[in-house]
Amino acid sequence: MPLRFDRRLTGLALVAFCLAVVGGCGGKKRPPVLATTPGGERAGDEGSAGRGPARPLEEAPDLRAMKGEGAEGRDIAGGAAGPEEASPLADIHFELDSAALTDASRATLEKHALWLQGHREAKVTVEGHCDERGTVEYNLALGEQRARATRDYLVSLGVAAGRLRAVSFGKERPLDTGTGEAAWAKNRRAHFAVSR
Repeated sequence: MPLRFDRRLTGLALVAFCLAVVGGCGGKKRPPVLATTPGGERAGDEGSAGRGPARPLEEAPDLRAMKGEGAEGRDIAGGAAGPEEASPLADIHFELDSAALTDASRATLEKHALWLQGHREAKVTVEGHCDERGTVEYNLALGEQRARATRDYLVSLGVAAGRLRAVSFGKERPLDTGTGEAAWAKNRRAHFAVSR
């Protein structure tokens, strides 16, 4: 006996398939986050799976303990961060279209290296950020160069590479959502998300 398909069931299956495809398309998609492991190869955003509970870090004269989301090493939401969301390590800043560390950035990273050597349980995700100018792809690449340059300098100062991870957010998470050079200068940065 030959196989016969019920046209109604076939039509319903086709409609359901089309709705699933159309429903999966649409909506604004965020660009991928570029991350690198200590060896320099790219890796996906691993989130906080497998991490134990976060403990607050000790405060020092130039350092504040993180509270809330930042204490778990998650990204701090865009916009101006309040003192309760601040990382214990200050951001460093970059010149326009550059991943080169300035003298001021090197001095700050030397303080960070000392702090990290005194807090051996701390791990850091170095986040590379850019201002709003340029394409998404360009800024993701530039953010990755900034994060890598920062991570590599910390390694050269004696911080174990296994404790540092570089990730790029490009222009997707601005610290200052304004326009103009003052806002853009704040957004050209490397941010440090500290976890245990």
